[in-house]
Amino acid sequence: MKVIKFDSGFTFDDPNSYWGNPSYQLEAGDPGYVPPPAPINQPKPKRRKGMRHNTYFPLKVGDQVTWLGNFKNKLPGYATPLGLAAGVVTAAEADCDWVSYVLGTWLPAIRAFAEAGTDAATEAQTGDGAALMSLPTFTPPAGGVPTNTGALTRIFDLVQTIKNAAGYTEAIGSDLGVIGSEKSAPDFATFGPVLKITRAPAGITVGWGWQGKQAFLDIIEIQVDRGGGAGWQLLAFDTTPGYNDTEPIPATPVKWQYRAIYRVGDQRVGQWSAAVAVVVGG
Repeated sequence: MKVIKFDSGFTFDDPNSYWGNPSYQLEAGDPGYVPPPAPINQPKPKRRKGMRHNTYFPLKVGDQVTWLGNFKNKLPGYATPLGLAAGVVTAAEADCDWVSYVLGTWLPAIRAFAEAGTDAATEAQTGDGAALMSLPTFTPPAGGVPTNTGALTRIFDLVQTIKNAAGYTEAIGSDLGVIGSEKSAPDFATFGPVLKITRAPAGITVGWGWQGKQAFLDIIEIQVDRGGGAGWQLLAFDTTPGYNDTEPIPATPVKWQYRAIYRVGDQRVGQWSAAVAVVVGG
């Protein structure tokens, strides 16, 4: 997408933003008027969907092992309504067992051995010299039948197949653990962007993010006040966190301020961010 800068010295090379409806354009008949280029298609507002879900696979290793066990144990009971062949279920069970072994048994053992190895290295260097040293040997814990690499990827692919099956229901998904926790929309009465201003070789960087609510937002509107009495001016519409303001730095010190607000389609939503100031020039 294109960038539009509404202060002096605008550029067109930032891929983050798009043309809005600038008010500064000259009209036909004005001195210096240049006919505009062909219209650029505006990005369509995102279609508002129903409740979003977080990823269903846990972040903590211990919880992942529990999830794999639940999925493996309950999958055979849903093979018929989901139309899953016996071989598909058996292969998924084997993949669950293997990943569970690697994460829950083998990985803790290898980490404990690493600590023993560190102790052995210390003993080799600074031990009391009273005995011939023997290095520890790692013996993998019993259990675990290997499957082909990519076991977890295959499990995730199967989950998608399950969700696309004609017999799939929310109840089945919940029982298998393949529906994540629901994401809540932001409270727009209090929700707004948080800005962080930093200096960069190319100018000023306006740091911002979605605060975990990107699914409910489309774009951010950033404004700037460069002093001199002009007040707040539209700087850019941005879709990628972290906007680079490439306005040339003035020779004399001046305070620039930035603020921003989220948008959904053509409408502002939520609250304006706190204004953040930076002294530039000089």
